[in-house]
Amino acid sequence: MNERVAAPGGLALIEDLVNTLDVETGSDALGTPEGRAAFGLAEQDVPDALLLREALRTACLAHAGHRPPGGGQVPPLDRLLADAPLRVTVDAAGAAALRPATEPAGLTARVAAAIASAAADGTWARLKACEAEDCRWAYYDRSPAGRRRWCSMSVCGARAKMRTYRAKRA
Repeated sequence: MNERVAAPGGLALIEDLVNTLDVETGSDALGTPEGRAAFGLAEQDVPDALLLREALRTACLAHAGHRPPGGGQVPPLDRLLADAPLRVTVDAAGAAALRPATEPAGLTARVAAAIASAAADGTWARLKACEAEDCRWAYYDRSPAGRRRWCSMSVCGARAKMRTYRAKRA
């Protein structure tokens, strides 16, 4: 979508993962070798990555105040992250951070570390999913009030406002 500015820090990983599926066209980057390579995934890792992606989308929808479609077909995110081993690291300056316990870290552990970091700095709840049912694109809400509803005001927002306008005129 236009207007896209990447989410800060580790949230960019989560935003990119959620946005591997174009809901409108059905195109899924995780179905391609290039898309899998971008996340360090082997083909056999894809089913777990798909579950993780949709659980993340569900969390992003909740951040935006939306109920996910499908009535709970996606496992809860906390259950998927339960097996992501993290450890606390402290650098020479004394700054502490959560990091995956093993190297190279799997996708789930990297996502868990990103969520922990974002929760600590208060940015996790600003990663949202577009209200448009034919979009559901993840975006980082930079609005002062944190009440943005669409990934792009010029695309999804304009479509929604036009539908509302037409419904009132009918």
